[in-house]
Amino acid sequence: MNGRITSPFGWASTAREVVEGIDLHGRCALVTGGAGGIGVETVRALAGAGAEVVVAARNLAAAESVAQDVRTTTGGAVSVAHLDLLDRASVDALVDSFVGPLHILVANAGVMAVPERRLSPEGHEMQFATNHLGHARLAVGLLPALRAAAGARVVVVSSRAHLNSPVVFDDIDFERRPYDPALAYAQSKTANALFAVGAARRWADDGITVNALHPGAIADSGLSRYYAPAVLDGLRSSGRYVFKSLEQGAATSVFLATSPLVAGVGGRYFENCQEADPDDPTAAGIDAAGVARHALDPEAADRLWDITERLQR
Repeated sequence: MNGRITSPFGWASTAREVVEGIDLHGRCALVTGGAGGIGVETVRALAGAGAEVVVAARNLAAAESVAQDVRTTTGGAVSVAHLDLLDRASVDALVDSFVGPLHILVANAGVMAVPERRLSPEGHEMQFATNHLGHARLAVGLLPALRAAAGARVVVVSSRAHLNSPVVFDDIDFERRPYDPALAYAQSKTANALFAVGAARRWADDGITVNALHPGAIADSGLSRYYAPAVLDGLRSSGRYVFKSLEQGAATSVFLATSPLVAGVGGRYFENCQEADPDDPTAAGIDAAGVARHALDPEAADRLWDITERLQR
C-alpha cells in the first residue's frame, strides 16, 4: 500500500499549474456541475491538456456558454450534456446516452445549506439526494464506460464541512431530528468521502481509482447562493477562512484526475493537492481542516453502500 501522498503543489496552486506537462489527448472526461464555479476551471484545465470534456449540468445554455469559452481559450474539444442529479430519469438518460470509454469522472456538482428541509421526488433530504445519491447513481451507471478506460479515475468533491457530521444512518432525512442546513450539508459531504472509500475497494480490480477531496473555501462559488450576503461578508471578515480563487479551488480535483503521483491510489481524502492528515481541532489558518475518522471508516462506507443501493431501487 502506498504511503501518504504528497506533491510539490499546495494551497495556492492552480488547476493549470498542476496539469502542466500532462498530456490528456485521447482521454475523455465528464465533469458534473461544469457550468459554474470550480467546475468551469476543472473543465478548462482538462480540456487545455487535451482531454475531450463533457460539461454535465442542469442549465444547458450555461453549459454551452462555458463550452464555447473553453473551446475558444484552449482549442479543446468540449461538449455538453443535461444532468439534474435530483432527477433519476435525467441521470439515467445521461448514462444511457454515454458512449465510453470514460477515463475521468469528476463528481463536482452540489448544493449547500438549503434553508428549509426539502425532499427529492423519492422522499430523501435534498442535499443528501443531490450530493451523494445522484452522484452514486451516475457513477454506478457509468461503470461500464469507466471499466472500458482501463485505468479510469473518479474524483469526488467533498468538503471540510464533513468534519461537522457523520452520516446519521438512523435519520438521514431529518425525519426525527430538527432540520439543520449546515448539518445536512456536512452529512452529504461525509457521504461523498465514504463513497470514495467504498467504490475504491469495489472497483480496484477494474483498474478504477476513486478519491475524495476538499477544494478549499471559495468565496465566488455559486455553491453559497443560499447564504445571505451579510453572512458571506461575515465569513470573509472572520479570519476563519482564507478564500481561494476558482482556479485554485479546482486544483485538487485536477490533481487527482491527472497526476501520476496518485496513479493506483484510491479511497483517500485530499486537500491542497496533498493527502489530508487526520483532523486537528486545535489547528488554525489555511490548513485547519484534515479528514475525520468517520469519513474514512470502511464499516460506515459499507453501510452507506448498502443503504444507497436500497434507496436507489
